Amino acid sequence: MTKKIWHLFIFLFVISPSLYSQSLVNSLHNLSSSGPGSIRAASEQEVCIFCHTPHSAKPDSPLWNKNDPGVFYNLYTSSTIQAAPNQPTNSSILCLSCHDGTIALGNVLSRASDIDFSGGITMMPPGGSNLSTDLSDDHPVSFQYNSALAAADGQLIDPTLISPPVSMQNGSLECTSCHDPHSDIFGNFLVLSNQFSELCYKCHDRNYWSSSSHNTSTAIWNGSGNNPWFHTEYTRVDENACENCHNPHGAGGKPVLLNYIAEENNCLVCHNSNVAATDISSQLTKTYTHNVYDYNMTHLPSENPLVTSMHVECEDCHNPHAANSSTASAPAVSGSIFGAKGVDISGGELNQALNQYEVCFRCHADSPGKPGSATVRVIEQNNTRLEFDPLNPSYHPIAAPGKNTDSPSLILPYSESSMIYCSDCHASDGAGSPAGPHGSSYPHILKLRYETADETVETPDTYALCYSCHSRTSILTNESFPYHYTHIVEENAPCNTCHDPHGINNAQGTATNNSHLINFDASIVTASGSGIRFVDTGDNHGYCMLKCHLRGHGVGMSY
Repeated sequence: MTKKIWHLFIFLFVISPSLYSQSLVNSLHNLSSSGPGSIRAASEQEVCIFCHTPHSAKPDSPLWNKNDPGVFYNLYTSSTIQAAPNQPTNSSILCLSCHDGTIALGNVLSRASDIDFSGGITMMPPGGSNLSTDLSDDHPVSFQYNSALAAADGQLIDPTLISPPVSMQNGSLECTSCHDPHSDIFGNFLVLSNQFSELCYKCHDRNYWSSSSHNTSTAIWNGSGNNPWFHTEYTRVDENACENCHNPHGAGGKPVLLNYIAEENNCLVCHNSNVAATDISSQLTKTYTHNVYDYNMTHLPSENPLVTSMHVECEDCHNPHAANSSTASAPAVSGSIFGAKGVDISGGELNQALNQYEVCFRCHADSPGKPGSATVRVIEQNNTRLEFDPLNPSYHPIAAPGKNTDSPSLILPYSESSMIYCSDCHASDGAGSPAGPHGSSYPHILKLRYETADETVETPDTYALCYSCHSRTSILTNESFPYHYTHIVEENAPCNTCHDPHGINNAQGTATNNSHLINFDASIVTASGSGIRFVDTGDNHGYCMLKCHLRGHGVGMSY
């Protein structure tokens, strides 16, 4: 043994025995018979021998007392990774000589035969400490972490700014960048406490994270559920931070190291009233939902804003690194969907949506798998982006204030210049339900009842959705149209018979025929003469040319 190494051992064992005692002897890496863990030698009393030896050590490692595993590892991969992990090298392969479970723990170079372990243990037992040869569910190691990588990724700290105790080995991130095998002061042999994800932040700098609710919330895990990922010592959301959702070793959702393979479980383990105030879990049990349970690992963080392979996951509408509690006015995004991707009213793809409808357009506009129309109309259109185009003859005011400058039925605070959200109509039903279209008892995830079947008997409830913005009294007293009462009450014709609630695209309709959201339900209304049409003659007057309930409407039905 060289003089330098002897001096190191003298420091550890003689000059600073308390430091040695605290850091290694009382840790699970003390595999001697005096070790505190259940994995320990039957009679061997030496502590360091399981990793180091002054003689017969591997020549290419620091007095290493074990052979390399000599196996091929299945490496971590992801659609977002910019690094290029290699087969484990440097200190990582040394760690794996125990932690991949392929070499006997007592198999050391300095002994002719294996050191016996108590309880008949030979290899690392199954569990969190046995990483196996499948490293695809573990944080990647053995890759060059340099300034070029940080710049390419955009959300990594430049390594020149990373300070100890986190360090690289020959410019490579290795197990020892995060773990100190000789010290377990912070648990899991971490080099630094990960309370408030302090260790994660040494390398990671996620966009929007500083103001995210998942970073700032002091909500406490109340213990009524079963979330194994909440550390015993860290019960608050902000204390757990990254590890509320991510697991650096043995992750269920491998590509982004999520705790669970079913992405929604990473959200619902908190958003079921156990931690978060909003109970989304119960909404997803309703009849009509955005059914996140139908898909696993389909959503990719790197996917285009325009969804071309139809799926729905929580992350399609919510950016978990950006979501916050801020409020907004239509059409701007609120904090809950802040940072989500979107498609604008012109069809342009946005990595960050500015308006709520742009998030909805990801799936409900130009996506090839978008849902079909709910009603068979004279003018068919199921692209919501085209339906809400401000150039249209009429539309509900999602992307711009409406075209109608005289709408006496509107209930305050709504006016002709108001704008609304998609979620003002499409949202969870029931008093106290969380905002957004998670689940409803009504078709199309509507927040209130909206009957569309012919011969519907008018009540405040049957058209509750319409009456939430438009005064029932005004409608039935014919303030905006002299035959509303006749149609709705006397003839039992639903609002949906005449009105297309989204809008009529300007490439298909005109202001003459399709003002006031007129686009007839073709399953109820039939042709008369030249077809089915409404003619707006201006100054709130017009007439219909059609048949309804086998009776003709013509110029004589003008108003």
